[in-house]
This record gives sequence, C-alpha cells and structure tokens, in this order.
Amino acid sequence: MKLETYGNCFVCGENNPNGLRLNFEIDKERQTLKTTFIASPTFQGWDGIIHGGIISTLLDEAMAKLIYELGYQAVTASLEIKFKKPAPILEPLSVFGEIVEVNKRLIGAKAHIAKEDGTILATGKSAFLKQSLK
Repeated sequence: MKLETYGNCFVCGENNPNGLRLNFEIDKERQTLKTTFIASPTFQGWDGIIHGGIISTLLDEAMAKLIYELGYQAVTASLEIKFKKPAPILEPLSVFGEIVEVNKRLIGAKAHIAKEDGTILATGKSAFLKQSLK
C-alpha cells in the first residue's frame, strides 16, 4: 500500500476547510519536528481547556508527519498519551515530535506539547508499522 496525501489531512492539509492547517518545521538531520498551535474555543472540552482528543490528535500528527516527511511509509500501530496538565485555549502551545528508533518493521517516536514557559502539558509515544509498497 502506498500512503499518499492530497492536502486533505485534518491537521496539516492545506485543502481541508475544516482542518487545523498547521505548518511544521522539520529537521531531517535531527529527525525532529515542531509547530505552534493556538486553540480557539471550538476545540475545548471543559471551559477554557483543549479537548483531550485534540491533544491526542496533535501528538499523533507530530510523530506521523515527521515519519512521512523523512520518507517512511508507515501507519500508527500504537499510541500512548499522558496528560500532565490541562492545556489552555487561546494560548500558543508548542508541539514537538522526535524519532527515537527505526528497525526493520517498526519506527518508534515520541512527542510532547508545552506552554511557552516550557511547562509540559502532554506527552505521547508511538510505534509505527512500516508498509510495503505492494
């Protein structure tokens, strides 16, 4: 299976009118990724706090987008999220992703979301299953 994108991804797609349309800074040498996200009230769960599903989506995307941009064909096989502190709406949050391991079948990655002062709000780790191009 060849994984392709036509710009409709909910998080990074330029052609998705309902998406987040995030742009990512990718450092291929260090195998890292960064973006900034400011959640509007549309994305809240409890008043003033970003919905946990959106936090999970951002962490998954930070890892998956990096893997894609590094040229791997892989899909999320497992995803573990840890919520450390509530993530506020209407504040700039930094989203970071990093590759931690590549082997024959799997790619390991981790990600985190932090406030401007460096306070970690959530972390994620994932295993991605490489796809054959058949």
